[in-house]
Amino acid sequence: MGNTYFISRHPGAVAWAARRGIPVDRTLDHLEIDLVHPGDTVIGTLPINLVARVCERGGRYLHLSLSLPPELRGQELSAETLERLGARLEEYEAVRKPCPEARK
Repeated sequence: MGNTYFISRHPGAVAWAARRGIPVDRTLDHLEIDLVHPGDTVIGTLPINLVARVCERGGRYLHLSLSLPPELRGQELSAETLERLGARLEEYEAVRKPCPEARK
């Protein structure tokens, strides 16, 4: 069993995870990909290229998902607001593949 990293610069998201009893070894503002080893779990809202890197390194990725209405975009959300919006963790796997169009 590896380490669990929660990647977020949002205090409300960190508080939400704590309230849910989600076990976290380290909370970080930004992911340093070299920290990820086989068996580790990364939780956050990472861009797809970083999700692929986590998976390449043998890690597991859990995405903090929610349906965010347009009027709340760009605002700091509290743990209560995240709960109200149905925040949840969803596991994703991503694979980076060569893109033939990029070689042109």
